Amino acid sequence: MSLNGLGDTPAAQSLPALFPVPEPDPSRADPSGTDPSRADPSGTDPSRADPSGTDPARPGPRRPGSGRRRGGPDRSESSVPAPPRADDAGRQLVFFGADAAEPAVADLAGLLAGPGEVVRMGGTARLAVRVDAAWRVHVLVAELALRGLAASWEPTEDQRHTVRTSYTRLLKPLAVAWLDGPAKRPPAAFHLTGRRLRLWLAAAGTPEPPGGFLLRLGAGDQRAWDAIGAALTAAGLAGTLLGPDEGGPAYRITGRRRLARLAELVGAPPPATPPNAWP
Repeated sequence: MSLNGLGDTPAAQSLPALFPVPEPDPSRADPSGTDPSRADPSGTDPSRADPSGTDPARPGPRRPGSGRRRGGPDRSESSVPAPPRADDAGRQLVFFGADAAEPAVADLAGLLAGPGEVVRMGGTARLAVRVDAAWRVHVLVAELALRGLAASWEPTEDQRHTVRTSYTRLLKPLAVAWLDGPAKRPPAAFHLTGRRLRLWLAAAGTPEPPGGFLLRLGAGDQRAWDAIGAALTAAGLAGTLLGPDEGGPAYRITGRRRLARLAELVGAPPPATPPNAWP
């Protein structure tokens, strides 16, 4: 193991050549110039620090007189928007889509919902995930870079690839929130957003013809499966849990509506994605 804690081998110096290195996606750049890695990475909403995984929404302050018309009554108290209709519930999920917020370290909770692993070392932590195709390496390395995290990769003996970050203090809150001793478990009130689902799908999402999609889980994460399934259901993606003897562990998403919702939440496929590998 190297002294810098990366644990990299000479094989981890360049990306696999089965796919060309994709060009950066300009639509996913941060137009504000802010550093997304400064967000709380515990698996919560990136704009608010709460390692529980909840997503509080706090309206901004109202300016005095903002609801008053000249010569008319004060409408600030009466102009309350009507509650959404039941048939609008599905449409509202688009606000949690992959393009609804800037990339943040908090999004890496999506990798931990799948087969990703996080380990701690002192005041730092490192995230790693094993993938089955070179295109996934390209996508994940690019996504990690968007969040200010250096990543490396190396081939495994079973013809797969391991993508890992360096040890960094930025990932410590993620590890604190997700580790229960050596075991991985989601924090309380964990939820899935489009960006988290996008990362999960990039690492371990597999189409299942004729009309399904598998989101694979960590083989040793049985304690986390139920909570992750509940988060899928809350996102409108209720799936069927497949055990190891059924081609899993994975959640199978089926049905035209659920697959359309999955596609809407995760957004357009990354440039390196092969045809038919994205919902």
